[in-house]
Amino acid sequence: MARLNLLEETRYEKLPVSVYGNQQEASLAVAGRIAKLIRDKQAKGEQAVLGLATGVTPIRVYAELVRLHKEEGLSFKDVITFNLDEYYPMKPDAAQSYVTFMYENLFSHVDIDKAHVHIPDGTLDKEDVVAFCLDYEKQIEELGGLDLQILGIGRTGHIGFNEPGSAPNSGTRLVTLDDLTRSDAARDFGGKANVPTKAITMGIGTIFKAREIILMAWSAKKAPIVKKAVEGEISGEVPATYLQLSDHVEFVLDEAAASELTRFDTPWLVKDCSWDDNTLKKKAVIWLADTIGKPVLKLTEEDYNNHGMAQLAVEQGPVYNINIDIFNQIQHTITGWPGGKPNADDSQRPERALPAKKRSVIFSPHPDDDVISMGGTFIRLVDQGHDVHVAYQTSGNTAVWDDDVLRYMEFAIDFTNSIGEDSNHLTKLYEEMRAFFPQKQPNQIDTREIRNVKGFIRKTEAISGARYAGLPDDHIHFMALPFYETGKTKKNTVGEEDIQLTIDLLQKIKPHQIFAAGDFADPNGTHLVCFNIILAALDRLKATEDWVKDCWLWMYRGAWHEFETHEIEMAVPLSPQEVIRKRNAIFKHQSQKDRPVFPGDDAREFWVRAEDRTSDTAKKYDKLGLAEYEAMEAFVRYRF
Repeated sequence: MARLNLLEETRYEKLPVSVYGNQQEASLAVAGRIAKLIRDKQAKGEQAVLGLATGVTPIRVYAELVRLHKEEGLSFKDVITFNLDEYYPMKPDAAQSYVTFMYENLFSHVDIDKAHVHIPDGTLDKEDVVAFCLDYEKQIEELGGLDLQILGIGRTGHIGFNEPGSAPNSGTRLVTLDDLTRSDAARDFGGKANVPTKAITMGIGTIFKAREIILMAWSAKKAPIVKKAVEGEISGEVPATYLQLSDHVEFVLDEAAASELTRFDTPWLVKDCSWDDNTLKKKAVIWLADTIGKPVLKLTEEDYNNHGMAQLAVEQGPVYNINIDIFNQIQHTITGWPGGKPNADDSQRPERALPAKKRSVIFSPHPDDDVISMGGTFIRLVDQGHDVHVAYQTSGNTAVWDDDVLRYMEFAIDFTNSIGEDSNHLTKLYEEMRAFFPQKQPNQIDTREIRNVKGFIRKTEAISGARYAGLPDDHIHFMALPFYETGKTKKNTVGEEDIQLTIDLLQKIKPHQIFAAGDFADPNGTHLVCFNIILAALDRLKATEDWVKDCWLWMYRGAWHEFETHEIEMAVPLSPQEVIRKRNAIFKHQSQKDRPVFPGDDAREFWVRAEDRTSDTAKKYDKLGLAEYEAMEAFVRYRF
């Protein structure tokens, strides 16, 4: 019976899927399987032939393999490896090369014979690539094929660098990279312009010949493409769907990457649910209204029955009562008083009425997240008389164009000369910068002086934006958390000083409200790091500081994704005029306008994304039957 239930739950899934609580658990499981394969082969006096992947996804797998080697004696002497791909052209000692990646993360830490390591050669002359690729295939075949191939998945659905349009029988070859793939790699190269346009990759046909294939995916960013790969129709537009044709493949996911699969996203379609879970009930009713295009209060019993929700209708009906309950819950998230409405009944409002004047701190991971993400709420909190502070957690100095540095230096030199001061030192620095930039390699660390100028640019823009929102200068705080200040896109791990700086600021303000970026799909990863620093600081403070017990933490989303409607706990409507004021605050960040250094995979400017996102949220509320607003900023309360 249990097997039948599982088959029913997974009936939309066209290949085997294993889901783990988090990527650490999943990585340990995959590493354990690789280790078992190696040991089983060694026991038979055979060599294990592994197909290996690069990127963020397998890093923890490799770390566990290194641990198993050092602490449990796992030997790689009889292991032969073939990597999936390499950028072209690419020098093997470049920071972005997959040769560098593999040696840094695995090969330099284990006892593998370097002659057994095979990685596509990114230094070949173009006329030699075809012969190299044929030989790569031949070497794999002469060894009897790959015992195990591990894969990640790109957001285009690529496996290896087999981009949309790849043939299912394709072999190792030179390919042109998809624009989205290059955008995703931009941060590693210090900008998309530096990302190679081509790569050498194993083909889908080569991958298929492996006796076992494990595709790994972590995080909610991968959830949409995982759903297409697992539940979608086989299509060259999503190369990973070809894996549905293999009898030897398994997808290994964490919960976030699996979140859009039917059994997790809309479980009422495949199994009986516990409708005592109000969050699930709210999600299902909103989904139903959106699916059939009706306001919540117009949903009928027939609608419930025809869309997998008959059980809910029977257990908690009549359905009109369910509709009213959910409608009221959604309506109670709407408030024009994000700091609480004084002298008002707050039993049905998202924020407390008291104290009437709250101390609020807005944590902004980068110097523009505050106004991009919640600029309208920021301005409204100030207008309504609350004691608002903004804390910029990082300098954002890696996200400024080099030519902006020269422009500001030229201004400083001219201004210094205009007031009769000696500008020789500035001129010398300027000439050094001009000489440095043409020789600068992708993601090379800027000089300290250049980093400072870039930081000053972001700082002055943030001050301008915060002043426009109505803050006095002594309520604008620049934390410059040390984990970020590496000069590189790769940041340090969080240290004690990062947490202590946050503790010091919180003790100084003693806020009733904290607003923090809960946009963990941020492609740069800074939002999640900054959020965890805040949590660590609060965790320490709650033991000694009484004010923490009365402090509410609200999460906002950035330029990347909005909360799902059923998740929203506070929706702050914005008037047309407030939308314009928010736009003007965003415009103060001139270095991020038009064409930022790290735009993500969305070509729209940040202010356009922000307006489209908040407009879309308002439209969703309107379609559910709620009042029609120009825009809405959404928040979810984090209960720590």
